[in-house]
Order: sequence, then structure tokens, then C-alpha cells
Amino acid sequence: MKKHLIALAAAGLLAGPAIAHAEGFPDRPITIVVPFPPGGSVDSVARLVADELAKSTGKTVVVDNKAGGAGGVVGTTAVANAKPDGYTLILDASIHVVTPLLNKNVPYDVKTDFTNIGMVAAGPLLVSTPTNTPANTLAEFFEAYKADPTKYNIATSGYGSAGHLAVEYLIRSAGVDAQVVAYKGAGPALNDLIGGQVQLMADPMASSLPHVKGGKLKALAVTSLERSPLAPDVPTVGESGMEPFEMLSWYGLWAPKDLDPEAAAYLTKAVETVVKSDSYKTRIEAMGFEPVYKSPDELKTYISDEMAKYEKIIKDANIKVN
Repeated sequence: MKKHLIALAAAGLLAGPAIAHAEGFPDRPITIVVPFPPGGSVDSVARLVADELAKSTGKTVVVDNKAGGAGGVVGTTAVANAKPDGYTLILDASIHVVTPLLNKNVPYDVKTDFTNIGMVAAGPLLVSTPTNTPANTLAEFFEAYKADPTKYNIATSGYGSAGHLAVEYLIRSAGVDAQVVAYKGAGPALNDLIGGQVQLMADPMASSLPHVKGGKLKALAVTSLERSPLAPDVPTVGESGMEPFEMLSWYGLWAPKDLDPEAAAYLTKAVETVVKSDSYKTRIEAMGFEPVYKSPDELKTYISDEMAKYEKIIKDANIKVN
């Protein structure tokens, strides 16, 4: 069942002046497709972006959850095939560019079938373990793993997610031979991590940091080159006894290819204004992410760099490609 969120803002109630409307666009609601069910980090970021866009533009923005298919293929395909008029967009995480690397039969090309609007948020993953695990650093964890692999299971909240690729990299970097247990969502995976059925997972801070702060999990590292201001006491992977490593969970907004130039200019400016606003900064940081804006051209370069990194991890880890 489709879940909709309509974010409305009356012009008279706006905190500041609305973004000037281009002639003729937009003159009806804009839909942001989320290719996953409600409740996950992608959905949460999309609803925040929709709400802030509605407030800053005075226009209606709708979030439409089109779940289905591994890696969000159903919703992504729908946007790839939509009319490029600016009224149908997709907000997705880094899995948007990982899915085609793991599934060669996806009916779209992420580099050529979409128009980049911009990056809207990013943040390191939190590598955590149950509180009763003896290890206090990543290096200690993998030493314990080597001593008795039967006591330790490593999990991911989703096949092909940033968390999956991060733990695969860490496994190879530590020189251990481990199979990753793939869950269908962060909720079930975190429940088993807290319960001790699995002993290590890398996951966005939005879903895992509250459990660390609540004393239900122990944080071992963040997957960034510098400590996160949202968790300043948690060391980086490099500070935790392993080679420095960066794997971010990042979120972007796209439209179908050949986007109408008028709509492209309007949307790019609107998104940049939102991401750089104080209101958005406060709200996205409360979710465990940082407001990171990249222009369409910057996002294009970033995607190419990230895909090269992901492709190497997939090859080195011998992750199955369908």
C-alpha cells in the first residue's frame, strides 16, 4: 500500500521568503519517490527534505513509497521511466548506485538514466557490538574473532547497503574469513545485535546511535577519516587499530534523464537552499546525519568515485553478483 506524506506550507506562515517561482514551474504537487517501505533512514530523510522544500517554496511536496525489488529497483525504475518534467523525483541512499553493481539486470543505468539534483545528507556508519563483547576496539574484536570464529557472527541490515560493503571491507582488512549474515532491514538486525545473536554490524548512526546512547550497544568505531561531531567520543576505524577507511551513508535527489531545464534550475536552487538552512541542519543532525550539499556536477563526480570504490570491495570480497 502506498504511504503518502503531504507537506504543505501556507505562504503567510513561512519562516522566511519563499524561493522565487520560475514561470510555469511548479504549478502542481511535486512527488518524491522513496523506493523502500516507510520507517527506514531513506524514508526519514525524504520526509524531512519534502517538509523543508514545502516550507521554503510554498509548494506541495508529496512522499510516495514505492517499495519492491532488491535494492529498491521497482521505485527506481518508475522514476527512470517518468516524464522528465520535474514533478517526479527519487530520494535514495548510496545503495542507489550499488544495486546495479550487484544486479546486472536492473532496467536502468544510474549514470545515464537520471538527472542529478544534488546530495542532501551524509554521515559515517557506526560499527557496534553487544555490550557484553570483551573487545573495546575493532582490532581487539578481530583478534577475538581469529581466536574463536564460532563465537562471532557479523551482520548487515541489507544486502548491498553501505553497511554491508563496510563490514566486508573490514573483514578483508583484518585478514579473517567470515560470512556476513544479511538481514532484511535495520530493525531485525539491530534487535539481534542487541540480543547477542550477532556480534558486529556497521549501520547508519540514525538507527544505531540511540542504542549506544541508551546503553544497549557498544560503539567500536565510525567509518570516517575524522571523528563525527555527532559522536565525538567514538574513534575512527584508523584510531581503532586498523587501516584508516571511509564509508559514508549518503543521500541524494534525482529526476529522470533529460530533465526540463527550467525545472532543473528551480529544483537545484531549492534543494541547495534547503540543505544550507539552519532549520534543515538542526533536524538532519537530530536524525544522526550531517547536512552535505553537492551540486549536480559535484554529485556526478562523487558517484563515479564511489562506484569505483564499491566495485573494488565487491570484487575483493567475492560478493555474489546476480
